[in-house]
Amino acid sequence: MRVNGTDEKLDVEPWVSLLDALRERLGVTGPKKGCDQGACGACTVLADGVRINACLALAVQYADREITTIEGVTPHPLQEAFIRHDGFQCGYCTSGQICSAIGMLNECEDPVTLTDDEIRERMSGNLCRCGAYNGIVEAIKEVAR
Repeated sequence: MRVNGTDEKLDVEPWVSLLDALRERLGVTGPKKGCDQGACGACTVLADGVRINACLALAVQYADREITTIEGVTPHPLQEAFIRHDGFQCGYCTSGQICSAIGMLNECEDPVTLTDDEIRERMSGNLCRCGAYNGIVEAIKEVAR
């Protein structure tokens, strides 16, 4: 698999999640293990530019894919926008939020027309325990425009 632009050769059991392979085998710690059930989005990464929950994906399914974690998107305008709009507080969910937002903007035909409600709906798979949602929406709107 290719992770953040580097070819990685992994020998993993078929039941190892992509999240565990990234964190435990490759030392890529940006994606976090939150709920480990696909509900919180802290583990969100991009697979060939599409956002996925790495805790629900098996590493063997992504052997020939490009995986991008927060470490691989640096620097990105969303990171600066999150800072400007206080879109993070404790920071635990931030890497998943940013990867999800990048994927979401890639999915949109015309991201400039996104409303606040549509951004919230499209980002609903990423939870923030600190409640920084307004800042996250503002950061996404800034970059979309």
